[in-house]
Amino acid sequence: MSARRVLIAEDDESILASLEFVVRDAGHEARLARDGEQALRALGEFRPDLVLLDLMLPRASGLEVCGAVRANPALAATKVLMITARGASNDVSRGLGAGADAYMIKPFSTRELAQRLRELLGA
Repeated sequence: MSARRVLIAEDDESILASLEFVVRDAGHEARLARDGEQALRALGEFRPDLVLLDLMLPRASGLEVCGAVRANPALAATKVLMITARGASNDVSRGLGAGADAYMIKPFSTRELAQRLRELLGA
């Protein structure tokens, strides 16, 4: 499979590094965003195939970023995987209700993330 573009929106540097490693190790191109505003800008510039999206981002929430993906017809095929420490059922419902394709709760294993990448990118 050819490399896909993955936008990683995460404000915790250690988690960001872990996500980036898994994405690049799977052979995909990664763009990093450390807050919601950076993620919103990157959506138009980078046109990702997948967004790994923290729910709790500064400057614009993961829900806002997910909503922007779903509101843009040019990003209709973009998959969204929300990754967050907020695992209560109402948080999961809000994330999926905003248009996320899948939801992972921190902490997660790199093996679990790699499997989700394969599922969402059709590999």
